[in-house]
Amino acid sequence: MGTSTNGEALLVAERFFHAVATGETDEVARIYAPQARIWHNFSQTEQTVEENLKVLRWMARKLPGRSYDVLRRVAIPGGFMQQHVVRGTLADGTIFAMPACVVCLVEDGRITRLEEYLDPAQAAALSA
Repeated sequence: MGTSTNGEALLVAERFFHAVATGETDEVARIYAPQARIWHNFSQTEQTVEENLKVLRWMARKLPGRSYDVLRRVAIPGGFMQQHVVRGTLADGTIFAMPACVVCLVEDGRITRLEEYLDPAQAAALSA
């Protein structure tokens, strides 16, 4: 297994967040390595790629037309880190904005591990 260069990691980040924002879960699946694991600070558990794709499909239904306002995206050893605000409008017209931070490891142009940090109280608005 090879590792990605800083430039490659940032290209993966661009492709990944474009696919997430537009609901292109087939593209998200191609960007994840098959054995990738997705970890969240609020649950302290890991998801498989398929489990994460289910969450992303649910989010696409709950928050159509969402955007990711990138505050900072930087290459780190072995991958990238991104701080962003997920924005959108809920079905009842409420404006939604949730800051988050993602740290990803990238190998051979694919995400092998994603760690997401967010406030679960803010995310709960999506379930309401």
